[in-house]
Amino acid sequence: MPAPKKAPKPFVATAKASALPDTCALQIRIFDGTRNPIAASTDVLYRVFDATQKEVIEEDRPAAVLNCEFDFHDNFMDTYSVVASADGYRQAGFTPVKLTPLANSVLDLMLIPKNCGFNFADATWDWIKQNLPFLAKGADDATGQTRYENLMEQKAPSLAALLNITTAMKEIHLPVGSPLDYLRQVKWDDTLAQDRFFAYCDPALLEQVKAAAAQGEFAPELNSAFFHPGATASWKQIQFGEANVQLTFHENDKLVIDGVNCIVVEPDIDYYKDLGAHTLLEVIPNALTHGLTNPEVVYVLRWIAGRHAGVAEFDPPYTIVAA
Repeated sequence: MPAPKKAPKPFVATAKASALPDTCALQIRIFDGTRNPIAASTDVLYRVFDATQKEVIEEDRPAAVLNCEFDFHDNFMDTYSVVASADGYRQAGFTPVKLTPLANSVLDLMLIPKNCGFNFADATWDWIKQNLPFLAKGADDATGQTRYENLMEQKAPSLAALLNITTAMKEIHLPVGSPLDYLRQVKWDDTLAQDRFFAYCDPALLEQVKAAAAQGEFAPELNSAFFHPGATASWKQIQFGEANVQLTFHENDKLVIDGVNCIVVEPDIDYYKDLGAHTLLEVIPNALTHGLTNPEVVYVLRWIAGRHAGVAEFDPPYTIVAA
């Protein structure tokens, strides 16, 4: 009779070589409205809050970088909120910042002057014709240049918003191209505002957005006509926590352009996907109260969101500088 088989020995971990480190590192870097590191002489107040909203760091120093180290908890307590401020600048911050001991984390924030203006030196008419040709469509070159330069001089926030939105649209990857590829002609009227614009687009854009939504890139907005009079459908980008693009369609407003029966799309950018998650930060105080979306706020939020997500830098052809 064969001897009975011995039961396998249970696995017992005997070494701690694979144990995670017990600390996490975070580097906070501060940039200005030119998308360059803030002047080293700028006195920046750094504040960090833990998951219970307890302030764990408050440090005031003339430096564009602060290196921090925290205990690793391996739970929700490894999530932080960061706020930075400086005299003469608008406060900025980000949450949640999730830390891990497996890699050093970096958070980039942008502080813009409280009294600021737009520098459109790079947004020349020649640049516009090459990169945003739908803005030059529908008029001869001289007329197009005149109305563009009038927009720059008389409605600078509207131009900043347009450049914010189109730059963000360029980075959206649809099954075929980006939303920017489908724009055919902007509406040069009062609807070109500091928070949105209206343009005729190839109707194929609508189908592309639907396909992207099916892949989880967009979420539909219900009852879009309530918020956007005349709208027939609307979708919001959900890639970031802040400054996502919304594409709203007005399928009953049509114009034949180069043989294509185009429809109207209304692009805009919202501040936050979830306002409640950002209550602590009060990013750029008093700018989130009421009225039209502020292009300066969008510029800051979208740049920070992109840096945090590790995508291509948000780089519209203008900067924000002291007025």
